[in-house]
Amino acid sequence: MELRLAKPEDLGTVMKIYASAREFMKETGNPRQWGLSNWPSEERIRMDIAASKSYVCIEGSQIAAVFYYDFGKDIDPTYRNIEGAWLSDSPYGVVHRIASARIIPGAGSWCIQQIFRKSGHLRMDTHPDNLIMQKTLLKLGFQRTGLIHVEEDDDPRIAFEKI
Repeated sequence: MELRLAKPEDLGTVMKIYASAREFMKETGNPRQWGLSNWPSEERIRMDIAASKSYVCIEGSQIAAVFYYDFGKDIDPTYRNIEGAWLSDSPYGVVHRIASARIIPGAGSWCIQQIFRKSGHLRMDTHPDNLIMQKTLLKLGFQRTGLIHVEEDDDPRIAFEKI
């Protein structure tokens, strides 16, 4: 597998992956995280691609996973206020909107591991109902650090960090 920046011509496939991920989350007891607002929107993904922050994981000629990635100091405004405490205030990477096409088992975990190798410090968050992502992050060595709140809805998100 390899990672590359998403391109405008990937948009159709990427949006299909997100639609499938919403259905999968609904089927596995997590209907609220992306389902209520039909998140992420096509406009959001277009903006991510234009900003060179949307990545795809490629296996052969297929997109196996997609996610948003950024790195820097204080790059995510939703992470400024945490009910708890971050492990470090050093520059960090953030992964958002990760979704697998479910064609390669473990593609999402592989992406997170590759990005951690690149950044050495990652923060992520997920909905309390997303037990699959919580289990994945803990298995990958992330620690729960508290709760954060996002603009998309009123549900809290469990914050995770790995250094």
